[in-house]
Amino acid sequence: MMQGSGSGMELVNPPELGEPKGFSHAVVGTGRVVFLAGQTALDREGRIVGDTVVDQFEVALTSLLTALRAAGGQPTDLASLTIYIVDMDDYKAHAREIGRVWKTLIGSHYPATAGIGVSRLWDVEALVEVQGMALLR
Repeated sequence: MMQGSGSGMELVNPPELGEPKGFSHAVVGTGRVVFLAGQTALDREGRIVGDTVVDQFEVALTSLLTALRAAGGQPTDLASLTIYIVDMDDYKAHAREIGRVWKTLIGSHYPATAGIGVSRLWDVEALVEVQGMALLR
């Protein structure tokens, strides 16, 4: 669902991601720049799903791409992605599996990306969070 904010932006909150509280899942700015909120492995009811970093990465990236598609974009429109990682050693140990998830969901498109180690995320069960920006054609 798109909502105009009256300030040159559209707030996008697709129903598949559940109702956001205190944020929008995506913001489309004038000039078709899309800022994508951080996504963890939350389901529609607001529960973290997935027991491993690979499972959670897949859910989080899928949610990010759902928000991007709802804003009118596609995976190849991603210009920047930041990945917040609770356990960097675990993430790196599963890098090949995470890469396979990436290939399945995005293919061979690789935006500017940063991986940042953090002590914890908003939901203590969350192992990874992805946030991005897209440029629509």
